[in-house]
Amino acid sequence: MYDCFGAGQRVSQVTFGGQSWRQAPHTAELMFEVFPIVRDLHELSWYLTEALTLQAAGQLHDELSLALHETDRFAQGSPQTLLELDVSEHRREVNVLLLQTSENARSEIQHPKTDYRGADLIGAKLEGADLRGASLRGAYLIGADLRGADLGGANLTRSIFLIQSQLDSAKGNDDTRLSPSFARPAHWASSGT
Repeated sequence: MYDCFGAGQRVSQVTFGGQSWRQAPHTAELMFEVFPIVRDLHELSWYLTEALTLQAAGQLHDELSLALHETDRFAQGSPQTLLELDVSEHRREVNVLLLQTSENARSEIQHPKTDYRGADLIGAKLEGADLRGASLRGAYLIGADLRGADLGGANLTRSIFLIQSQLDSAKGNDDTRLSPSFARPAHWASSGT
């Protein structure tokens, strides 16, 4: 699943003033170069906005607010300004704040926490694993055996930095608890099956 975080609309409606590359083919190459930059900025804005809603933000609130303001300012730039932006460097700076917010949030969990951050868990045998408080940031879970550890019956109401496209590509059921900001994927099995 893919989520552009509204970057496509921003690029066509704002950055290029309502032009479409289909109607204005001369803009296509530049639009296609700018799009991934704006997409990255929009993703960072989404995570920063969520981080600011967390109690765990605590002392980081001002820094997170400043990072959000700067990220949104970057996203409003002209095509040339966006192309000159070192979005990787900006992501690294923002990631420091997001990682600290995540650490703060998980420190509240009174349970042993596993750090799977960036782990290659492709095909891993995680059947029955207790993933409460675990960091799965950037982990590869393709084909991982999550039976008994999947999202079926899980309480995700306090999960942080979770996006709809992740839920859409996961397995869950009617007993999986979600915050109201998420839509229950139609393919999730009923808990009775």
